[in-house]
Amino acid sequence: MHPTLTTRQHSAAKFFLLALSIIVLDQLSKWAVHTYMQPGSAGEIPVLGQFAKLNYTLNPGMAFGAQLPAPYGKLVLTAFRSLAVVGLVYYIIRLCRQRVAAGYIACMALILGGAVGNLIDSIFYGVLYNNAPVGSPTRWFYGQVIDMIYVPLYVGYFPKSWPLIGGSYSNGFPIFNIADSSIFIGVVLILLNQSRFFNESQPVTAPHPEKAPLIAPDAEKLA
Repeated sequence: MHPTLTTRQHSAAKFFLLALSIIVLDQLSKWAVHTYMQPGSAGEIPVLGQFAKLNYTLNPGMAFGAQLPAPYGKLVLTAFRSLAVVGLVYYIIRLCRQRVAAGYIACMALILGGAVGNLIDSIFYGVLYNNAPVGSPTRWFYGQVIDMIYVPLYVGYFPKSWPLIGGSYSNGFPIFNIADSSIFIGVVLILLNQSRFFNESQPVTAPHPEKAPLIAPDAEKLA
């Protein structure tokens, strides 16, 4: 299936501007957290009471703290993120040229902005903020992602009858950042709007004047 085509080609600039705004907002929030907050629960700041908090946390791996084997797993992850960003840029330009639905392209821009935001952490934060894990071969490309949004939906032990996670202790929903949120929102919006973004129907194109069938002068009289 292909996203719905429109009759007007979109300008890629406005979608890259959307991605850039996500990157700037994400990086400013991480700078502020690193500059003004203490790591961990000691520097935790309530935002919506106990429902949502700011908690300065370092994530050395992927989403939800998942990690690849050391010592070069982080380097592989950073390289993969870089390739994904290049692919997204090319994909957005292609979607604009193909006159794909603007809403779908905007969702891809949200995903791009989030991906670049976390990629910056991985490449530069080991040097800028000196937060590369101990034992890293180099500080470049081994920076840890800064997370800060903490939503403790459930704190306690899961029932033992639950598969996989039964009996384990939960501190709440994994701590995330604005870049993660942007990626999540982009994916969810695509899933919720599949009927609009992935409509197989194509626009009806008017025949070219030069290719229009010729009508005999007396055709109306013969009708």
